[in-house]
Amino acid sequence: MKKFTIPKMAISLPLAVLAAALLIFINEVSFYQSNAATANIEEAQKTRSALNKLLQQVLDAETGQRGFLLTGDARYLEPYDAATNDINQTLDTLRVLFTPYNDQLTEFGVLSRHVARKLSEMDLSVRMRKEGKEEAWKFVLTTDVGKEQMDAIRTQSARLISSSTSKMEQGRMQIVKSLQLSRIGVAIMALAGLLAFYMYLLQTKQLLASGEREQGLLQRERDQLGQLVRERTANLAELATHLQNVREDERGHLARELHDELGALLTAAKLDVARLKSRLAGHLPEAAERLEHLTSTLNSGIALKRRIVEDLRPSSLSHLGLVASLEILTREFEERSGLAITTDLETVELGGSAQLTVYRLVQESLTNLAKYAQATEVVVSLHNFDRYVAVEVKDNGKGFNMASVGPGSHGLAGMRHRVEAAGGRLTVASSTEAGASGTQISAVLPKTL
Repeated sequence: MKKFTIPKMAISLPLAVLAAALLIFINEVSFYQSNAATANIEEAQKTRSALNKLLQQVLDAETGQRGFLLTGDARYLEPYDAATNDINQTLDTLRVLFTPYNDQLTEFGVLSRHVARKLSEMDLSVRMRKEGKEEAWKFVLTTDVGKEQMDAIRTQSARLISSSTSKMEQGRMQIVKSLQLSRIGVAIMALAGLLAFYMYLLQTKQLLASGEREQGLLQRERDQLGQLVRERTANLAELATHLQNVREDERGHLARELHDELGALLTAAKLDVARLKSRLAGHLPEAAERLEHLTSTLNSGIALKRRIVEDLRPSSLSHLGLVASLEILTREFEERSGLAITTDLETVELGGSAQLTVYRLVQESLTNLAKYAQATEVVVSLHNFDRYVAVEVKDNGKGFNMASVGPGSHGLAGMRHRVEAAGGRLTVASSTEAGASGTQISAVLPKTL
């Protein structure tokens, strides 16, 4: 049973998306929390500043009040009056700051009452000093009422300052937590990214391995197909060679039959006609004329038989050699076709089968150009080199388009296979353009001693 597996891409991609979404969420939460904590810290800082300012203003007012009481100099009333006016403004500021917080607002109410009592006590002393009531203001000055109010103000302010300090500390801790949360989010994102990258690397590795396996499989299939093609090509080449050998054997057998049987019959008939002619020559002139015609016909038949036999199996190859056989072939072909054939033949060193290959190549080339080339001049050359022999048949005909040569062109295919079977190489060059040099068929065969 095939095992079910989840593709790693189906895991790594959602994991990366989830990690990115989680990091965005953590960053947003940290941002809002940090903003809130910063606002709280700023508000607590303002509260502490206002409370310290209030204490300083009360002390300034008390200093101005005591200076006026002790010296009677009205210049001390200027800082006193300025401090009392600033105290009211500072109280209004603190009231706005403490309004959102009920517990601190209550504490601020107590502080406001103590400040109001302190201001009333100082205002009473200043008024009595202005009115000249020495005993009264001195009595108020020597009492502990002002000190008690001042101590209460300091105590209540310290409570509110401590509360603001706690609020600032909470804000600071909130910022620290937000930073820690951001660090955790970044760490999670980094880990998720590393995990996704690791899974991506694994998937890439698997894809590469799969691609290599596919390439290996395709290469093996190509190798098998190439081997099969080579085997089939070799089989076909072997079959074609066998068929050519069988064809040559059949031609040789037929040539021997024609030479032996038909040649004997035609020769015997010619001898019989000669005897009859010698006997009837003086008695029947008309019969002698008919016998002369019959002799001429038998001579033509014998010549035709000889030409057919030579076409089927050139006996001149084994008796006279390749050069002489090609000269005979071209001369007879020139007589039959009316073409002007020029030969340039060198003595070569080739085995019997290779000589037959060259002979058939020239024979097939001449036959084809007589049918299709519409040429007037033909050059047949055979040259001997150190390691190979070159044969060429060139005409000045109309040529043909090499691209139009299809699988049905058995003449060229047969020549090519015959030359390649002998270990050589065939080259065909032709053009239909004006001024072209017709068709050139060249073959190169290795020497075989």
